[in-house]
Amino acid sequence: MWTTAERATTISLSPPSTPRLHLRPPLPPGAPGTPLDGGWWPRSADPVAELPGLVLALQAHGPADDHRPIAHIMLCGADWDSRPRRLRIDADRDGPADTRVVRLSWFDSLPTGLLTAIWADGRRMDLLTVPAATARAAARAALELAAHPANHLRAPELRAALTASTGPQCPAAPEEPLQSTSEGTWESEGGRLREHLEAR
Repeated sequence: MWTTAERATTISLSPPSTPRLHLRPPLPPGAPGTPLDGGWWPRSADPVAELPGLVLALQAHGPADDHRPIAHIMLCGADWDSRPRRLRIDADRDGPADTRVVRLSWFDSLPTGLLTAIWADGRRMDLLTVPAATARAAARAALELAAHPANHLRAPELRAALTASTGPQCPAAPEEPLQSTSEGTWESEGGRLREHLEAR
């Protein structure tokens, strides 16, 4: 649920949720980069409900003394139900002073499944977005692969592999920590995604 309280700035009326997010560990100096910095599995296709929690989590992921905000997010328009242009993020930690506005840009030409967050100093992070309706095991496998230091697949390729790995969607199961993905999970619905790493 949301309202537009300022000109062109959208405000979420719900508190930010904890995102289902898996980020790649820092690479050693000189190591080749990867196409993705991790993966995110939103709970819906509503950007107003989903993006505040993601922005706050990404902001907290950086150094504790780094207070430069995320200023801009680029998204594939086909992945989402609406296209707000500016989103106010309330952290609810330090009151009104801990509020920021993030610019959102929507591109039909952006690869499907890709979200790019850009900090005020120009740093960027590219994330795979896993469709909300994806079965849990396949989603967890895709998040792990997107965050793996040896991953060489880009977002559209990972989304295609994800689609090929899933059958009929399963009813939602109770939430489990994404960091505890087990070998058994890999070998069930999401197991085929691992072949991309083993073939490298």
